[in-house]
Amino acid sequence: MPLALLALAVGAFGIGTTEFVMMGLLPDVADDLHVSIPSAGHLVSAYALGVVIGAPLLAAVTARLSRRTVLISLMALFIAGNALSAFAPGYDSLLAARFLSGLPHGAFFGVGAVVATSMVAPERKARSVSLMFLGLTIANVAGVPVATLTGQHLGWRATFLGVSVIGLAAIASLALLIPHDHTHAPTGGLRSELAALRSLPVWLALGTTVAGFGALFAAYSYVTPMLTDAAGFTEGSVTLLLALFGVGATAGNLLGGRLADHAMRGTLFGGLASLAAVLVLFPVLMRAEWSAALAVALLGMAAFVTGSPLQLMVMEKASAAPSLASSANQAAFNLANAGGAWIGGLALAAGFGVTSPAVAGAALAALGLGVAGVAYGVDRRRGALSFGRERLVAGHVPEQAEALQP
Repeated sequence: MPLALLALAVGAFGIGTTEFVMMGLLPDVADDLHVSIPSAGHLVSAYALGVVIGAPLLAAVTARLSRRTVLISLMALFIAGNALSAFAPGYDSLLAARFLSGLPHGAFFGVGAVVATSMVAPERKARSVSLMFLGLTIANVAGVPVATLTGQHLGWRATFLGVSVIGLAAIASLALLIPHDHTHAPTGGLRSELAALRSLPVWLALGTTVAGFGALFAAYSYVTPMLTDAAGFTEGSVTLLLALFGVGATAGNLLGGRLADHAMRGTLFGGLASLAAVLVLFPVLMRAEWSAALAVALLGMAAFVTGSPLQLMVMEKASAAPSLASSANQAAFNLANAGGAWIGGLALAAGFGVTSPAVAGAALAALGLGVAGVAYGVDRRRGALSFGRERLVAGHVPEQAEALQP
C-alpha cells in the first residue's frame, strides 16, 4: 500500500476527532458560555449540517481542480474552522465556527477515497479506502478520549487548538506524500460530476448508507443509558467502553476492506445482516456487564465492516465522475447520524424501554439489507440488458430479424 495513504489517514484522524469530541465537551462548553445542555447540543447539529451541505457543494465547485490541491485546500478550511472555534467569543460565533468546521468533512473523505483508489491495483481498492478510514476509527479509540481529557483539564478551547495542529500535520503530509500524477483534475468537470447523481444505482447505494448507518446511530446515540441503566455500569466506566466500540470499529473497518476486495456485495450483505443480528440481541446482551461490553465492541465491528464496500460501491456506480457521488456518500452518513438518533429517540419516548433504540436500529439494518437487495436486482437487470445489446451489436440478431434478410 502506498505511503500516501498515511497522509489521508492523518486528515481523517483530525476530522474524526473534531466531529465526536464535542459530545464529551458539552457540559464544559455549556458552563463556559452560559447556555443549557440542549442548546450546546446544537453545536453537534451545526457540524453535521455543515457536512451535509459542504460534501456535495465543495466537491462540485472544485470539480476542475487537481485533487491534491483540493485535499490541501479542504484541510486549510478545516484548520480555519477549528481555530475560529477555539477563539469564538460567544455561543453564536462558536455555532458558526462549528458549521464551518463541518463543511470540508464530506468532501475530504469523498475526494480522498477517489485518490486512494487511484494509487492501487483494482484488487486492492477497498483496502485502500479502509486504510484512509482507519484514521476515523482510531480517532474514536485515541483521539476523542485524549481530546476530551485535554478539554476537561486545560479548557475546551485548548482541544480545538490541538485539532488545528493535527490539521497542519495533515497538510504537511498531503503536500509531501500525495503524488501529482495520481491527482489530475477530472476531464468532465462539474457537468459530468452532476450527471452521476441522476443514476438510480447511485441513489440506491446512498439509500443503503442512510439505512445501514442509521441503524448504528439509532443504538449508539443512546448506548450510555443502556450501559448504566440496563447493564449496571457506572458513568465513569462508560468512556472505556466507548473505546471498545472504537476498537471494534477499527477491526471491522480493516476486515471489511480486505473482504470487499474479494466480494464487495457479499461483504455488504454479510455486514448488514450481522449488524441486524447484533442489534436484535442487544436487549439480551445488556443484562450482564461482560456481555454488554462484548455487544459494544461487536456493534462497532458489524457497522464498520460495511464502510469500505459502501464507499466503493457508490464510486463504481458513478465511475465516470466519482468525486461528487463519493462525497455525497459522506453526507448520507451524517444524515444517518441525525435520522438514526431521531428514530432511536422515538422508541425511547414511546416508553418501549432503555434498550428499545437497538431494536429500532435492527429494523433499519433490515431496511438497509432490503435496499441493497433491490440495488443488486437492478444491477443484474441492467447487466442482462447490456449483455443483450452487446449480442445485437456483435451480429446476433433475433430470429424475426433473420427472417427479413434476403
